[in-house]
Amino acid sequence: MFKALWLEKTESGTTASVRDLEDALLDAGDVTIRIEWSTLNYKDGLAILGSSPVVRKFPMVPGIDFAGVVEKSDDPRFTAGQHVVMNGWGHGETAFGGLATRARVPAGHLVALPEGIDTRTAMAIGTAGYTAMLCVLALERLGVQPSQGEVLVTGAGGGVGGFAIALLAARGFQVVASTGRPDEQRGRLRRLGASEVVARDGLMQPGKPLQKERWAAAIDSVGSHTLANVCAQMRYRGVVTACGLAQGMDFSASVAPFILRGVTLAGIDSVMAPLAERQIAWSQLAVGLGRGVVEDMVSEIGLDDVVQGARDLMDGKVAGRLLVRMDEEEATACWQR
Repeated sequence: MFKALWLEKTESGTTASVRDLEDALLDAGDVTIRIEWSTLNYKDGLAILGSSPVVRKFPMVPGIDFAGVVEKSDDPRFTAGQHVVMNGWGHGETAFGGLATRARVPAGHLVALPEGIDTRTAMAIGTAGYTAMLCVLALERLGVQPSQGEVLVTGAGGGVGGFAIALLAARGFQVVASTGRPDEQRGRLRRLGASEVVARDGLMQPGKPLQKERWAAAIDSVGSHTLANVCAQMRYRGVVTACGLAQGMDFSASVAPFILRGVTLAGIDSVMAPLAERQIAWSQLAVGLGRGVVEDMVSEIGLDDVVQGARDLMDGKVAGRLLVRMDEEEATACWQR
C-alpha cells in the first residue's frame, strides 16, 4: 500500500483527497521509488484545483516532481538505496506523479542525485530550481556575460524567479527582480542576490513594440504582455529565456526587437529536456547554491496540507517554494543527514 493525493473527475469538477492505494495501481516502469519529498508547483496547483486542463486522464496522482530512494530497479543504471530525482516527463498529467509515498517510473525519467544534494534539498530546489538552471545555462550558451549589463528576472516572488536570482548572482551577474509585491519581497530578494527590486506594474500592460533599452538579458516566467515588454526593452543582441506563462499564453509583440536589435528569444522546456541536459543542470545546482539560499526559498507542509497549499499558491499567498514531506520519520532522518 502507498498513500497519495488522489484526483478524480466528477460532474461538478475535480475532487482531491488523500487515499491509501494498492501498489497494483502504480504505473508500469523499470524502477520503484520510495518518495521522501515532493513539492507544489504552479502546474500542480492548476491540476489539484481543476483550474486548467493539466490532467489528461483520471484518476490521477498529481505532482510534477519528486525525490526519493530506489527500492527496486530492473535497469542497471540504478540500484536499491540510490537517491534519485524526477522532474516532468508528463508525471502528474498523463502518469502518476510525486504527491505520493511511492512511484514506479521508467529509468529514463530519473536522474541520480549528485554528491552534495540529499532528497530534501533536491525537492527544495525542485522543478523550479532545475528550470531556473536550464535558463541560466541557456543564457551562458548564447554568450551572455556579467560584464554586458543588468539581467531582469520576472516573477521574482515565485520559485523559478527566486532560484534564477540566486544562480545569476552567484555567477557574478547584476540582477534586477520584478515582482508584484516589491515592498513585501524586497528583503528576501536582496538576500537571494538581487541588486534592485522593481514593481511589475509597468510590464503587465500592453506597451510599445520598441522601448528604452535596458536589459542585457532576462529570464521570464510570466509570459503575455510581460514577456512582450521585456523583449521591447532589451539592449542590442540581448537574450531572453522564456519558461512560464503565469500571466497568460498570449504574446502580443512585434518582430521589431528581433530584427532591429537582434534580440534572441529562447524557449526553455523542463518537461521533456534530454537526460544529458538534466544531468548537467543538477550537477551545476549541486555547486551553485548554498544551503542557506535553498532554505530561504522554502516552506514545509505535509501531504494532508497540499490542497490548502494549492489554494494559497494560486491565490498568490506563497512566496518561494512549498516543500511537501511524504513520511514524517523519513523526513526527520533526511533532515538530520
